[in-house]
Amino acid sequence: MTINIILLGPPGAGKGTQARKLVDDRGLVQLSTGDMLRAARSSGTEMGKRVAEVMDRGQLVTDEIVIGLIREKLSEGGNGFIFDGFPRTLAQADALGHLLDETGMVLDAVIEMQVDDQALVRRITGRYTCGNCGEVYHDDTKPTRRAGVCDVCGSTDLRRRADDNEDSLKTRLLEYYKKTSPLIGYYYAKGKLAPVDGLAEMDQVAAQIEGVLPVSSEIATGT
Repeated sequence: MTINIILLGPPGAGKGTQARKLVDDRGLVQLSTGDMLRAARSSGTEMGKRVAEVMDRGQLVTDEIVIGLIREKLSEGGNGFIFDGFPRTLAQADALGHLLDETGMVLDAVIEMQVDDQALVRRITGRYTCGNCGEVYHDDTKPTRRAGVCDVCGSTDLRRRADDNEDSLKTRLLEYYKKTSPLIGYYYAKGKLAPVDGLAEMDQVAAQIEGVLPVSSEIATGT
């Protein structure tokens, strides 16, 4: 059984984490527009050359090119796809819908990872990582046992992202809601929208997502 879903959610809502889990658990392919553009640019294909020309001019890649890249990926088949970072606008949502119709594919669900903005700001501004091993910490919920020292590897190279500050995050949130609010209504009207609590524990969010997806044959049989 193939499953195709869209992940919607503001920066820091955990889309990447849940996408990786779906890739591992269900064998889905994560279609990140940023990753596809970078791969295309270095591929040497005709589409890749178009991408490189646009990016080298410092221009935004058109929706037509992005849809072309997605069409190439869909033709490879598999257990299904996770659309991450696309669509961002109503025009892109329409274009993706037409593409799925052309290829005989169905969009099973649009997972909206809902968050409380203030709680999200606290989550993001409090996090930091070990620059050596990548372990993630948080000022409130998961501080290091010894101040300034990684619990896992003992490194003192603890880092915070430059844009993990309140002003930057609020700007990113505003941009997200300006572009995404219409998509929420769009997919709700199509009966595809499935909201989940994006601020719950990681396993709880994963369970909510599984609860709205079709049961795969592997899960049903326990294989």
